[in-house]
Amino acid sequence: MTAIAASPSASARILVVDDEPAAREMVGDYLKMHGFEVVLCDGGRSLFAELASGAGADLVVLDLNMPEEDGLSIVRRLKAERPTPVIMLTATASPIDRVVGLELGADDYLAKPCELRELVARIRSVLRRTSAQASAPAENMVRFGTKWLHLDSYQLRDDTGGRHALTRSEFALLKAFHDHPRRVLSRDRLLDLADARDPDAFDRAIDVRITRMRRKIEADPAHPRFIKTVRGAGYVYHPEGED
Repeated sequence: MTAIAASPSASARILVVDDEPAAREMVGDYLKMHGFEVVLCDGGRSLFAELASGAGADLVVLDLNMPEEDGLSIVRRLKAERPTPVIMLTATASPIDRVVGLELGADDYLAKPCELRELVARIRSVLRRTSAQASAPAENMVRFGTKWLHLDSYQLRDDTGGRHALTRSEFALLKAFHDHPRRVLSRDRLLDLADARDPDAFDRAIDVRITRMRRKIEADPAHPRFIKTVRGAGYVYHPEGED
């Protein structure tokens, strides 16, 4: 997520998603007037293509009523992949869309046509809230290589909020390294610490697990910086990375 400076709107990158060109251009122009960086998207396909490009977004303004993929489906997909704040816009009078959207993780809601000054105020409010949450220390979350290891949910998370599920044995192995940093651990010791022994386990089985871990947490698994091999002895975990 783009860093937010003293003012929540400073340099904030907003993606406006609406299938009606006039509506999204009107919203986009108004947001630009108020200092936001704006990208216009005509639906879910262009939204996720933009996010996949790596540029990221600080907030998404999302119309719920679109023909190709409805906004509720987009909210569901978006929140499953990354914690990007979402403000929903809809022309329907039904409160059901609002309730469902909020339950899916949307951060705020406005009925169309909306007062653009109110939209800007809502955006700034959501950005302030999410900025405060981001600056608070994450509970049970530790840096592990290029990812974050969530100690409560068996997940690795990247810096953009993407989530990577771990098996129980994968999580246990990473936790064993985290609990014993900068100490050489033999294959046999790692199998015991990670409770990863099968009835026919053998010491080289840990090498396969380490290879999988490196693919997940190393920028260059072929030249690891965090989980290093100690020839003839085992492995050692360097939290800060080592060349």
